[in-house]
Amino acid sequence: MMIDTKAIEEHIRGILVALGDDPEREGLKDTPKRVAKMYEEVFLGMNYSNHEIAQMFDKTFEDGIEELDTSKVVVMKDIDLFSYCEHHMALMYDLKATVAYIPNGKVIGLSKIARICDMVGRRLQLQERIGQDIADIMAEITGSEDVAVVLEGYHSCVSARGIKKNNTRTMTVELRGSFKEDAALQMYLR
Repeated sequence: MMIDTKAIEEHIRGILVALGDDPEREGLKDTPKRVAKMYEEVFLGMNYSNHEIAQMFDKTFEDGIEELDTSKVVVMKDIDLFSYCEHHMALMYDLKATVAYIPNGKVIGLSKIARICDMVGRRLQLQERIGQDIADIMAEITGSEDVAVVLEGYHSCVSARGIKKNNTRTMTVELRGSFKEDAALQMYLR
């Protein structure tokens, strides 16, 4: 499914009218087009399934270790990303991801981990699902079931509306395989 920018333009125009404004006034005339273009960019990940994202970023290298070795852990921390909450279409911002896995005969290119996080975030999402999706994609690409994803960030649906708690961060943790029970492995996620 590709994003229908023309339909978005029409609906944004309708929202402007519903808000009581004139979509033909100078400041708003091009707003529907700008919003449609922005949505096409920030929701790019909605065009792809997790499997398609895994195929897109499947760049691995043999690591020379054939057996599972829990003493060899790959961890990337502080991966910046953003997303939009599916409940309010509100921005989730200052999101930081930590992604860890135990190689199972191969390692993934590090930039691909950041690209996976970026693409998964570019969907209407729940923070919990972002972690699940990243873990699913990492497991598919690396062949490792030992994957962990920690996400921490702010939700404008909490900070800018409703309860209006500006400094409230949300943390979610997705632990799989050895990361579930091994406290020593969990230390890498801090």
